[in-house]
Amino acid sequence: MSDETTTAPAAVTTAAGDQETESSTTPNKPHITWSDSYTKAHDAIQSLTSILPSVPPSLSSSETPASCLLRDSETAAQISKLLRQPDSGAGDDNLCRWLYDTFQSSEPELHLVVLRFLPIIAGVYLSRVNLHKPLAGFEAVLLALYSHETASRNGQSITVNIPDLSHSSIYHETNKAAKNSATELNLAVISPTLEPYGTVRSMKRGQSSVAENGENGDLNRRIHLPWELLQPMLRILGHCLMGDKKDEKLYEAAIGAIGCLYERTLHDLNTKAMLATGSLLQLVKLASESDNVDYTEITESNTITL
Repeated sequence: MSDETTTAPAAVTTAAGDQETESSTTPNKPHITWSDSYTKAHDAIQSLTSILPSVPPSLSSSETPASCLLRDSETAAQISKLLRQPDSGAGDDNLCRWLYDTFQSSEPELHLVVLRFLPIIAGVYLSRVNLHKPLAGFEAVLLALYSHETASRNGQSITVNIPDLSHSSIYHETNKAAKNSATELNLAVISPTLEPYGTVRSMKRGQSSVAENGENGDLNRRIHLPWELLQPMLRILGHCLMGDKKDEKLYEAAIGAIGCLYERTLHDLNTKAMLATGSLLQLVKLASESDNVDYTEITESNTITL
């Protein structure tokens, strides 16, 4: 038996030609070497060749493939074109799967490659939400980004320090004595704390109706409301609101119906319907605030009020 003490194995980095070894300062985390980064980036490029029509050979032959992939405009244009295709974003979309797997790597430059296409993914996803089509591919990529941001913040919100204008600037002379030697911090929250989510709640966008439980335990049916069906409904409700208010029950029922439609448009993210129903609710609010005001009446006064 030897008297040697057992220690944790040190991470070894082998350089071509001179066989160097160095100890890892963080033994609990895997030591990422240049060869590891090269291998991950090279594997990502090889996987991309089966998705894109053509990949420049210079990406695979480069000594820094991740950096070249990030800056290659031809490859970025091909990825952007595929993301904008009408059938993109589905659960079996190979490009979305590649983006998801690439972001799961621990290589920072590969993270930037995926983040480069975040505006396109978010824009296409939001424009297709009201089409009631399955977009599991886009949702998986967005969820991976959200989970990474949640873990990076460690339950903290993003804040910024706002200068206190009650204290004199150090670049200007003043005759006033300082109120307090320690300047109080004025924090403004840019982004609140993110709640961790592991899944995206399916809204069953591919079906014509969604079964949901009501408040009393009964089963309600959420029918599909296209603009062709919603437009005549809004016209009828508009006539009920702007017509004669002799029938109070009809007026109150119209207000309740518009409120329900407004909540539904918010749920479906239908921007055109949100604008229409919101405008009708604004008319109801204005009518309740000034029932006896006639804006067409000309008042007799010599004073012009601006």
